[in-house]
Amino acid sequence: MKLFGQKQVWFVTGSQELYGPNVLQQVAKDSAEIVSGFQQSDLIGIDVVYKPTVKSAKEIHAVCQAANTDNNCVGIIMWMHTFSPSKMWIAGLNELHKPFMHLHTQFNAALPWSEIDMDYMNTHQSAHGCREFGFIGTRMRKERKVVVGYWAAANVQVEVDDWCRAAVGWNESQNLRVVRFGDNMRDVAVTEGNKVSAQIQFGYQVHAYGLGDLTSVVNGISDSEVNSQIDCYANDYQIAESLFKDEYQLKMLQNEARLELGMSKFMQDGEFGAFTNCFENLTGLTGLPGLATQRLMANGYGYGGEGDWKTSAMVRIMKVMSKGRSGGTSFMEDYTYNFGSTDQVLGAHMLEVCPSIAAEKPVLEVHRHTIGVKCDTARLLFTGKAGPAINVSSIDLGNRFRIIVNEVDTVTPPEELPNLPVASALWQPRPNLAVAAGAWIHAGGAHHTAYSQSITIAMISDYAEMAGVELTVIDADTNIRQFKNELRQNAAFYALSQGL
Repeated sequence: MKLFGQKQVWFVTGSQELYGPNVLQQVAKDSAEIVSGFQQSDLIGIDVVYKPTVKSAKEIHAVCQAANTDNNCVGIIMWMHTFSPSKMWIAGLNELHKPFMHLHTQFNAALPWSEIDMDYMNTHQSAHGCREFGFIGTRMRKERKVVVGYWAAANVQVEVDDWCRAAVGWNESQNLRVVRFGDNMRDVAVTEGNKVSAQIQFGYQVHAYGLGDLTSVVNGISDSEVNSQIDCYANDYQIAESLFKDEYQLKMLQNEARLELGMSKFMQDGEFGAFTNCFENLTGLTGLPGLATQRLMANGYGYGGEGDWKTSAMVRIMKVMSKGRSGGTSFMEDYTYNFGSTDQVLGAHMLEVCPSIAAEKPVLEVHRHTIGVKCDTARLLFTGKAGPAINVSSIDLGNRFRIIVNEVDTVTPPEELPNLPVASALWQPRPNLAVAAGAWIHAGGAHHTAYSQSITIAMISDYAEMAGVELTVIDADTNIRQFKNELRQNAAFYALSQGL
């Protein structure tokens, strides 16, 4: 079994009866070998399941219907080994509700020059058949991924894996439940949005609960459970021995343990995969959860501060996509700038940055929290690991959604930050801060993001296409004038595509 448990991507090969039983036997044999290669590859993290060759409109329709109703199937890879007349695919593609990839490959890498005859040409004509299939996808205006190249090549398998991970993310999006503990921060615009529109577009549900609902669960956590949780902290983090000897600081640690266990129980019982809270809405709690939120994120939950349910959902979806990959994913905020020879952004938040992005083993300390509520709170301190990363923002434009991505390069801070009582990451946006920040602002990007060193732009692009939403990318090639024109053109496209 691969990384994603029972989740599968089906491999469907198209052909037709025209070529006779011998060719069809070879097609089935070759397809099974490709699937076996994908299954054995360390580059592909999901189970790829072989399905019998489809040779007629009836068979194609049946496999598309079966994919729709199979909860474990997150998508289909389609390959035309021979020529598969594409009118046979119309009914099936019209019925299909799962994402699909068009794999444009052929079974053999090199041509056997001295042996080629018409039997070989008729059997191995993906170059021919895939163009026919490509036409019907375009004619029907079907969003799909097209991957081109030899199926056993590493770069092709990486592309396949990226798409499969996006399909798993899309499946999570369809089933995700986000819980809001309290409401959004007052007077803030970008964290608001239409939850009904989001559910229609992305599939995830957003549910609000009063603080009393959470408080009753938190207060039900026993002292013995709290003490066991603190033992976990001692094993996982660097903690000064004096913290355990100081009665007051130990109490702050116990508060976080109780909050973590209570929120975890609440979300498990309610089948929630992501959550939000707000420092303005804490009635009944000991304070704004710090360590508790960080650990819940590290365990895979999505999070958004100040009631930011869109970012919370995106963090969860990206965590699911990245399963088994190095790097981490966290809720993040562009906090302050370092203008110098190379302009930089210091990202952080009040308390809630996920330790999955830490460069070294985090330090657990108790410090004063002074925004909204003034109290001492346990939290993890660390700086983000150096290396390439992306920041992702999902925004509600009123009539549609937009996903914005900026490529960044995270770096090690030039000096220690001894007085900063929160976790942080320092990065240099691509192509530079002036262009990146300007483009981000023109696009309406939020100050909250889902930051990741394990997710590629290709995955986010595939996810956006599955969701049918606009994606704008800010990278090393971004030019402000061209970027603004792209936004204008996208606005026209999406307005027209929605119809009157």
